[in-house]
Amino acid sequence: MNPNQLLTHFDRISQAPDAIPRLRRFILDLAVRGKLVEQDQEDEPASELLKRIHAEKARLVKKLEVRRSDGEQLDSDEVPFKLPENWTWTRLGEICSKTGSGITPRGGRSTYQDQGVPFFRSQNIYNDGLRLNDVAFIDKQTHQRMGGTVVKPTDLLLNITGGSMGRCCRVPDDFKEANISQHVAIIRVAILGIQDFLHLLILSPYFQSFIFDEQTGAGRGGLPKNKMDRIPIVLPPLAEQHRIVAKVDELMALCDQLEAAQTERESQRDRLVAATHTSLSNSTFHISNSKFFISHLPRLTTCPDHIKQLRQTILNLAVQGKLVPQNASDEPILEELRRLEDNISNLEFNRENEEPSGLGVRYLLPGKWAWLKGHRIANFIDPQPSHRTPPEYPNGIPYIGYADILNTGDVDFLNARKVSPTILEEHRKRYTLQTGDFVIGKIGTIGKPFLLPSPFNYTLSANIILLQPNKHLVSPSYLMAFINSPIAETALGMHKTDSTHAVFGIKKARELLIPVPPLAEQHRIVAKVDELMALCNQLETQLTTTQTETHNLLNSLLTETLAKQTEKN
Repeated sequence: MNPNQLLTHFDRISQAPDAIPRLRRFILDLAVRGKLVEQDQEDEPASELLKRIHAEKARLVKKLEVRRSDGEQLDSDEVPFKLPENWTWTRLGEICSKTGSGITPRGGRSTYQDQGVPFFRSQNIYNDGLRLNDVAFIDKQTHQRMGGTVVKPTDLLLNITGGSMGRCCRVPDDFKEANISQHVAIIRVAILGIQDFLHLLILSPYFQSFIFDEQTGAGRGGLPKNKMDRIPIVLPPLAEQHRIVAKVDELMALCDQLEAAQTERESQRDRLVAATHTSLSNSTFHISNSKFFISHLPRLTTCPDHIKQLRQTILNLAVQGKLVPQNASDEPILEELRRLEDNISNLEFNRENEEPSGLGVRYLLPGKWAWLKGHRIANFIDPQPSHRTPPEYPNGIPYIGYADILNTGDVDFLNARKVSPTILEEHRKRYTLQTGDFVIGKIGTIGKPFLLPSPFNYTLSANIILLQPNKHLVSPSYLMAFINSPIAETALGMHKTDSTHAVFGIKKARELLIPVPPLAEQHRIVAKVDELMALCNQLETQLTTTQTETHNLLNSLLTETLAKQTEKN
């Protein structure tokens, strides 16, 4: 693989999930298998390099600077993959003069100071280097007592426990001194010059998978020294190591550029989508502008968050009168209300530029619309006013709460609490469920309407509110669309009761201000919402398909590249 290949195919594969991280891993995988750069037969074989390493370790052992190692050879069944001719297999402990974790100073955190000798913990170790913004310090005396875990320049530091296990950094050449905790291991090579390739090897998918396969211990996990030392590693000729490191640096820099370009492109698209949705929700926007932008928004929906925003914008437009045109022949909603209510003159509603009172979000409505309180257009019923949970009753009637409503839009009748049939009889004295009824959450989950399925052989719990719309005034589907809209979500959130679990009481629910269009317009709005939500469903399907296709394309390209490199070598 080379920069030209990456650039040629990047536009095609950049939409694949984690495309750049996968490319980085693939580059490292090629590097440690001898497939990233060409071999040079003039290079000194790795076997000779290994002899020099053993000689240096023997010298250090003689000077008592390092412990003698067993020099255990790899069995044939331990060799994971075939190597180029001049490479060799060995074990990590064989090429290192030191490996092993640090310790926690006696006294733990109480020994940390604002200054002194840096004490590296796992949060300081990252693949691209040390992060010192959260470094602890220990005093000189403590550092000297921990002389066996002193960090030196060119050391590799590897996190060996917890969620960051496997992160590894190289200590800079000009570094002075530090120490490490028990969650970090020092890997110090026996001869200088091989540490940079070893760093790439540790970050490679091969070595990383080995780390997690070998981890031990409950809870945080861990990689003990005896297992770390025995990990099989590849050793290329020293000259080839340097060529590999240079090529990896070149390709990783290119990945950095591609990632930055991708991030900026996605950021610009996100800002454009956000600005478009904000403009659509602006009170001065005309419906013709809404039509134009909605027709072009599918081109901008490249991630699930964009489609979520599109759904929210559609609902907001719907309940502001911007989704479908008004019809001059529609009867104003208040005319229908006058026929149903004798005391119309005493109703508390607001029209046009008057500010609505009560619970609601204030904005100007089209002329034939009206702000109406919830109890004017629907019965808001508390199914279980005592809020006492009825006792379990085997093989009884399902007692449905919001937790029993599934993400698929169904009710989990099978696992719902079962109560005595007498509970259902008691509830039917207070209300009778009918087609078009729906419930909203009032405890914990606020709003989120759910249309009740028939037959109605179940009863309702205390954590929901039952809404029975007056179909002469409001379409159940329109009322559900309003409650699902971000506008309603804001109103519900502003007026919920502060408690351990959010609560939107029945009294406030009945006072909720709702923008109500003429009934005929409601039906047109619902039809348009259904049409556009179906479009959103199609966009989600297309997005999933595109991601799958680009994922497969990326796999194909990487496999093809690997095959070509194998043939070349």
